[in-house]
Amino acid sequence: MRILSFLLCAALLFAAAAQAADEPPPPRVAPPDTSQEIEKNKSYAIPAAEIVVFDFLLNRFNRWKFGSDYASNPSTARRNLSGGFVVDNDPYKTNQLGHPYQGSIYHGFARSAGLNYWESMFYTFAGSLAWEIAGENTPPSRNDQIASGIGGSFLGEPLFRMASLLLEKGNGTPGFAREIAAALISPPTGFNRLAFGDRFSAILSTNNPVYYSRFALAVSAAAQDEGSTGSVKRTELLADFSIDYGLPGKAGYHYDRPFDYFAFQATASTASGFENVMTRGLLLGTDYDVGERYRGVWGLYGSYDYISPQVYRISSTALSLGTTGQLWITNSIALQGTALAGVGYAAVSTLSVPQDVTAYHYGTAPQALLALRLIAADRASVDITARDYYVTGVSTGSTGGHDNIVRADIAFTLRLHKEHAVAVKYLWNRRDATYPRTGDLSQTHATIGIYYAYLGNDRFGAVDW
Repeated sequence: MRILSFLLCAALLFAAAAQAADEPPPPRVAPPDTSQEIEKNKSYAIPAAEIVVFDFLLNRFNRWKFGSDYASNPSTARRNLSGGFVVDNDPYKTNQLGHPYQGSIYHGFARSAGLNYWESMFYTFAGSLAWEIAGENTPPSRNDQIASGIGGSFLGEPLFRMASLLLEKGNGTPGFAREIAAALISPPTGFNRLAFGDRFSAILSTNNPVYYSRFALAVSAAAQDEGSTGSVKRTELLADFSIDYGLPGKAGYHYDRPFDYFAFQATASTASGFENVMTRGLLLGTDYDVGERYRGVWGLYGSYDYISPQVYRISSTALSLGTTGQLWITNSIALQGTALAGVGYAAVSTLSVPQDVTAYHYGTAPQALLALRLIAADRASVDITARDYYVTGVSTGSTGGHDNIVRADIAFTLRLHKEHAVAVKYLWNRRDATYPRTGDLSQTHATIGIYYAYLGNDRFGAVDW
């Protein structure tokens, strides 16, 4: 089953990587501005109806598959509408991965029907609220509302942008393969393009961003494992896709819309299914420069993270203040980086623990991120990323306690020929937890991976100065 899940995840990641599979393109030409056409044809009613139908069909499926929790009716909806929100205890992947993806479907319906980001975020929040009240007969949960209604938009917008970028590069008439790949990346976009034809055929103008995408396959082996509560697979196969979109420094590219800059990464593993899904994007901000060699953006970022190495899981929906920039150190060496600090609502779980041990905690999570990439011409790069989450007992609805999770990695990538490259990556995870019922818990898990990487058209993503 793990192998089948890995293959399905890898297929989705490969579809996302299809945008990097073209021959090296000619010099960039600004795509046509479709904003007026999109505005003219947009609909508020169609995505609202789609969300209602989607929720109804999902409720029917879940009722058939999982049983009585989804046997909702007008009576349970009235009860949920008048009652308060709770913290539920549904399976971790359902709450922290399934619900954000469900929210991304709501967001995609609205975006592909011509609505802007903030309008689509409202639809996402409302769609999630409708599901919590009428889609289930259990009391509505605030953790699901945050994961679907907010995290869903932070995940859905990058998916919509990647699908739009892929379609836009079809020179106005994307072929069948591009349409299929875009639909796999953002299913609501594919559905609306198929169901409504010319009305929603206009592709979002990406404004020709500089982006750096890469798709990689790897073999990874455990280098350190301490404090595991269950068996850990020493070796795993990985499929990884990541993209940095709207890298700062390009003349004429501005950050007027939410997620005009974003970073997205997803990794599938034979050991844990999705090892991570992480996205962060600039919600409100602007670009700036310091001298001739440094360009950047700063402002308010929205992020959704799902991280699941073999010993623990953490998921967070957060708002952060920070900056992303690029400095040309010499004429051939560039340093790119992002620094963020903010607060999220997070969930932490220990894997492979006895059923009578409570190891599923929600809480407010101060968090920080530092990501650096040193680029040596178009030949090699060194990437260093560190994340820190401090999940407190606030808003957990439990007896208190805290988690401190640090995740750091360093990777060296060497381009061999054209877009083909190899990489070595060291990934280190550390969790220190203290809870009244479980006491102190420390877990450390580290891996070393050997990667084959296919780089995007912009290779390492350095923006000319």
